[in-house]
Amino acid sequence: MQLNLGQKIRELRRRDGRTQETLADAIGVTSQAVSRWEAGGGYPDMEMIPSIANYFGVSIDELFGYDNERSKKVDALVAKIEAMNAKNNGEDVNIEECIALAREAMVEFPGNERIMLSLASVLYNAGYVRFGEYHLLDEDGYSIYDTARHRGYAEWKEAIALYEKLLKTLEDGKARHRAIRELMQLYLNTGEHDRANALIETVPDLYGSREFLKLNATDGKQHAKANGEALLKMVRACSGLMVSGVIVNGKNLSPAEKVQSLRDAIAIFDHVCTDGNCGLHHAYIARVYTLLSLYLWLDGRKDEAFAALACARGQMQQLEAHHTKETCRYTAPLVRLVSQKVCGDIVVETSSMSLAEDWPWWSVPEDTDVRDEIQADPRWEMWKETLK
Repeated sequence: MQLNLGQKIRELRRRDGRTQETLADAIGVTSQAVSRWEAGGGYPDMEMIPSIANYFGVSIDELFGYDNERSKKVDALVAKIEAMNAKNNGEDVNIEECIALAREAMVEFPGNERIMLSLASVLYNAGYVRFGEYHLLDEDGYSIYDTARHRGYAEWKEAIALYEKLLKTLEDGKARHRAIRELMQLYLNTGEHDRANALIETVPDLYGSREFLKLNATDGKQHAKANGEALLKMVRACSGLMVSGVIVNGKNLSPAEKVQSLRDAIAIFDHVCTDGNCGLHHAYIARVYTLLSLYLWLDGRKDEAFAALACARGQMQQLEAHHTKETCRYTAPLVRLVSQKVCGDIVVETSSMSLAEDWPWWSVPEDTDVRDEIQADPRWEMWKETLK
């Protein structure tokens, strides 16, 4: 009870935007006493409990955490907002209704960190689906963000303010990490590089990440499993950096160089998933093959471009085999202890047809030069038929 009471006092104080000193003055104690309660180093005298509850406008039962109705309602609202927001995947499906619901929740539960984070994420997404992300080329031919345009997005301005407010109080954990990731992207979109670098200094380096730290927290079979999990994430991250390198280098790489880099980004999985079972990563690999087809076409290797598209379909077929099970298990020697829930953290695209609809998945300038040509080739329609 002691720890829960201190946590509840801190939650209510932050909800109302009060300082420890303000609370202390109101109930006649020192700010050091309030600090001790919130840290779990003590608790208020029982005769002070009604005054504290009255100060925050809650019942004594709620102060002690006995009333779960508020928490349950917040859980339900956050789940609904997140589910609605997920439908706005690249297009505006219900973004206005989603924003309205999040704002209503903020009025009902002012200062609640989870609802505030949900509203910030909806606004983050709203900027993309309403206006889009724009790029320019600098004098050296490298892609840069059109920050002048992006700074005009009211949704992103408000989201940045919300994330910055949240990071003053959010404790370390998934919610804080999510806020940092999304805020970093908005800083990049709007050209706030100094603020981005300052934020970077507040987080651990690669070797202080959860995946690496887990290697030092276990031994035996659990250590081997943690090693496999970290290895798979590193492979995916390295491959993603290689794809990103192809994109950000723009015209400074030839189509042939981009082709080789993308092939290498795919092949890196072969060194770990040696039996060809890449689990939920098959969806990602399929996407890389679609981007590869674009640069093969630009390099004049049109037959190979359609061979790459066939490989993309093959990857999706392997992925679909995992969808019949609740858990995806890896079978290669270094990762055979690793399993993932099919509806877990990795977003899985179950529709093969989306390969054609979203081709080439990544937004690259060459798309406009190739799309009409490759789709006019009779083999495109033949390939689309295989996706059904």
